[in-house]
Amino acid sequence: MYKLRIIIIGAAGRDFHNFNTVYRDDPRYEVVAFTAAQIPDIANRKYPAELAGSLYPNGIPIYEQDELERLIKEHSVHECVFSYSDITYAAVMALGAKVNAAGADFSMLGHNDTMLKSVKPVVGIGAARTGCGKSQTTRRIAEALMERGLKVIVVRHPMPYGDLNEQKVQRFAHIDDLAKHKCTIEEMEEYEPHIMRGNVVYAGVDYEAIVRAAENDPSGCDVILWDGGNNDFPFYKPDLMITVVDPHRPGHELSYYPGEITLRLADVVVINKIDSSSFENIQIVRTNISKVNPGATVIDAVSTITADNPDVIKGKRVLVVEDGPTLTHGEMTIGAGIVAAMRFGAGEIIDPRQYAVGKLAETFELYPNIGTVLPAMGYSEQQMKDLSETIDKTDCDSVVIATPIDLARVINIKKPSTRISYNLQEIGRPDIDDVLDKFVAKIKG
Repeated sequence: MYKLRIIIIGAAGRDFHNFNTVYRDDPRYEVVAFTAAQIPDIANRKYPAELAGSLYPNGIPIYEQDELERLIKEHSVHECVFSYSDITYAAVMALGAKVNAAGADFSMLGHNDTMLKSVKPVVGIGAARTGCGKSQTTRRIAEALMERGLKVIVVRHPMPYGDLNEQKVQRFAHIDDLAKHKCTIEEMEEYEPHIMRGNVVYAGVDYEAIVRAAENDPSGCDVILWDGGNNDFPFYKPDLMITVVDPHRPGHELSYYPGEITLRLADVVVINKIDSSSFENIQIVRTNISKVNPGATVIDAVSTITADNPDVIKGKRVLVVEDGPTLTHGEMTIGAGIVAAMRFGAGEIIDPRQYAVGKLAETFELYPNIGTVLPAMGYSEQQMKDLSETIDKTDCDSVVIATPIDLARVINIKKPSTRISYNLQEIGRPDIDDVLDKFVAKIKG
């Protein structure tokens, strides 16, 4: 049989899901390689035979994206399928130009072929960009559903940076499960807040197997809450889709892939951070929402910020540590930590770049616009060591930790520190409760 040779261009997430749902068991295709970008140290592995299925007894190699043109020519590739998120349209099409110039077709898969159907109701949470406030929105939704007596199981967008076989289906019910599954800081940031609120979290590689496990979780399951990654659209067909947008980056909701898809799919759009954004920027976002999704319910919201020990900030020379992906491919230069430092009267915000070591120094070189804030990169043990050493070397009085987890629990921070928390608070009506009252009434019949 003549086969179309495919390369899947990815970043250890949607790429594997696209393979599993579209290509794995279809003899018309031969996926000759994955390529990897955006996340450090995820190339030079194999998608293992145990996950790749009977058509791929040797598994599928994963290469650096920089090798794409060579691979197209070497394997006489017919088509390259773009399969990762939070990237400008210009960058997507520049990659498409490389692919076409090398002789292959360039494509992106839609949700008809990639969204799986659950037997349980699904609430999907997405965002126009990394760092919009999706995490606190997801927590708010989970708490509101639990208040209505529903058992919520959270399924998180994939973050399989380790042994892919071991990560096929992961279940997190207790904090100890984070160590059991050898989680990176990035994984802990997404899983821990849910676990602390009493929700079981699933993640991994094979999202068909994951959703079936979630539906039959031993603790019970009334609703599946899809916690999306970056600005990707859900892997499961949502019965209610909620998308968060950010007026700090007006226009990005229509210029980053696949954030516009997530916006167009939304039943509800949350405009977050309206307290710290200009009226002009908020209006740009409102106009863009009405342009592409005029039927969506729009909710205004803020992310309320608290510090567990403001005295560590007031008048001090502080180092601010923020969520890594928000600062890197999310391209944010100001997050909750910077806002808290200014709000609680920091004497000075210290620039960490001159103190950065190892992998963190490389991160600043790769993302020169990060600014005077330290990204909590922790995709590997080495990055975690480099993060701890950079904090230790930085000439500051104290550390403002604005990561979603208690960073001091997983790395050694010798300086005085305070943890910043942020939660979603709606302004006016409609609000989350209005939306969920209708949703719950509908699913209960």
